[in-house]
Amino acid sequence: MKRVTVHEEWCLGCHLCEYNCAFANSGLSDMVKALKNTAIHPMVHVEEDGAIHYAVSCRHCEDPLCTKGCISGALTKGADGVVTIDRNRCVGCLTCMLLCPYGCIVTDENETVLKCELCVTNGRGTPACVEGCPNRAIVYEEVQA
Repeated sequence: MKRVTVHEEWCLGCHLCEYNCAFANSGLSDMVKALKNTAIHPMVHVEEDGAIHYAVSCRHCEDPLCTKGCISGALTKGADGVVTIDRNRCVGCLTCMLLCPYGCIVTDENETVLKCELCVTNGRGTPACVEGCPNRAIVYEEVQA
């Protein structure tokens, strides 16, 4: 299965992955209109540990705890291995956030659960964070489970 992987030694900490993710999932075609004067809610976020920076996004685990703990069945793992969320089914209990060992599930200002879906649900094909990384620290590659 193809997954997003991060080479933290190449990450500049520029946060462009966050902006590209938020724009790709905004539903708008103009980045300025999508992001100007608004709080962004990317499904990838950059963590910093001293001089080391790295992007954190859903790892689409082989046996995801978030899907097991989802009481409404909103989180599911497809045949392609991508863990997606049906926001219409989500009841906002946030159990998935507690169960994710990587801290990859976040909420927006309405407490709606958000997570990386590898840009398959927004029709892009290649994750926006990968395309927007200037140093190629984030890659979309085949990973053995």
